[in-house]
Amino acid sequence: MAHPSQKSKKHPSSRGRRTRKKLVLTEEHRQKLTKMLETLGLSFEDEKLLIQAFTHSSYVNEHRIRSVHDNERLEFLGDAVLELAVSQHLFKRFATMSEGDMTKLRAAIVCEASLANLAEELHFGELVFLGKGEEMTGGRKRPALLADVFEAFVGALYLDQGIERVYTLLNQTVYPKIDHGAFSHMMDFKSQLQEHIQRDNLGSIVYEIKDEIGPAHSREFVSAVYLNEKVLGEGRGRSKKEAEQHAAQQALSKLDPTETEKGKIE
Repeated sequence: MAHPSQKSKKHPSSRGRRTRKKLVLTEEHRQKLTKMLETLGLSFEDEKLLIQAFTHSSYVNEHRIRSVHDNERLEFLGDAVLELAVSQHLFKRFATMSEGDMTKLRAAIVCEASLANLAEELHFGELVFLGKGEEMTGGRKRPALLADVFEAFVGALYLDQGIERVYTLLNQTVYPKIDHGAFSHMMDFKSQLQEHIQRDNLGSIVYEIKDEIGPAHSREFVSAVYLNEKVLGEGRGRSKKEAEQHAAQQALSKLDPTETEKGKIE
């Protein structure tokens, strides 16, 4: 009989370990992604980046895929790349525009509502890998999710082929809208609301942050604007300022629907 100290060592049991899977594309999903890229005149050298751009954290958690394979890191990068690309276009396109006005216009272009609309135009909602819970609660239509996917796609494209290919994407989706003034009336709904209130002597308005939703890295703010202590409008955004702008936009639509028709993206 072997001495206890000489017994062969057993490998630690793998039972109870959480097996990490890899996301595998179905042929149908691959065809949808291919069609989208062809429409935009784009391609990807690294397919993993493309898949990651459309992988929501709910899908990763549900299917036990490594958390770094969701699109949140790409979203972080894409946000910075998008701001740079839009800033450069504004700088070149509007030679006499002040720094302050360029900042406001850029904010209107890269805000959640604008990016969500762009993602909808490209049918990005149909391409996202979602968990069942997120799917059942209408995640494919949720503006915050769609805006994040657009940013993640920009980030993935930048990593795969550089800034020039990002310009190719924006030349087809964003820059023409900028040049046609689609965002110019979205620059400052708060100022428009203040002017409207003062012009008609309706009273005084106050903004208040009502709620903060989500984790710190992906927080969403809910703002309300009060007219004479009564709620006139509410809005959401990824910053307090953006939430207040959307609240002011809703308030304007109640006071005078024609005021906000101009602000819609064509």
